[in-house]
Amino acid sequence: MENNISGEDNRKAKVRAKIRLDFKGIGKPGRLFFGGKNTEKAAEEVRDQQVAMFRNVPMQGIHIEDIDMSTEVYTIYDDINNIEVAYAPVELLITADTLQDLLPFIVREDFRKVQIMEPASIQLSGYEIERLLFRFSEEINEYREYLNRKYNGR
Repeated sequence: MENNISGEDNRKAKVRAKIRLDFKGIGKPGRLFFGGKNTEKAAEEVRDQQVAMFRNVPMQGIHIEDIDMSTEVYTIYDDINNIEVAYAPVELLITADTLQDLLPFIVREDFRKVQIMEPASIQLSGYEIERLLFRFSEEINEYREYLNRKYNGR
């Protein structure tokens, strides 16, 4: 299954990729004896919410073939904030119309890894590289604005 894409074929060929996202969960202490949430449970809830969005909200140029949530939740200690943080991984098998359509997944804070399954190689013209980099810049700026609104209330 040796696929090569170059020049004109680029616009017609689909890109299959496996993308890993690790969703962060931070536990919340309860009031008195109940109401608390441990870090693993918080991470699983964030993952469940995001997976529900992936399943129910269509994205232009993207077809999600498979969602794998079988990887165990893991916990690390955050030295900076002195708290335990849990991460709930998910792997998405995606077919995208173009390489550019993968960018919204790549610029996410929870992005960890991408593996291009098909095609085996891609050859881009200078113009196509410029378009890809421009789109990458747009995605980063949109994400930066989103984070600004989220954390600064703007």
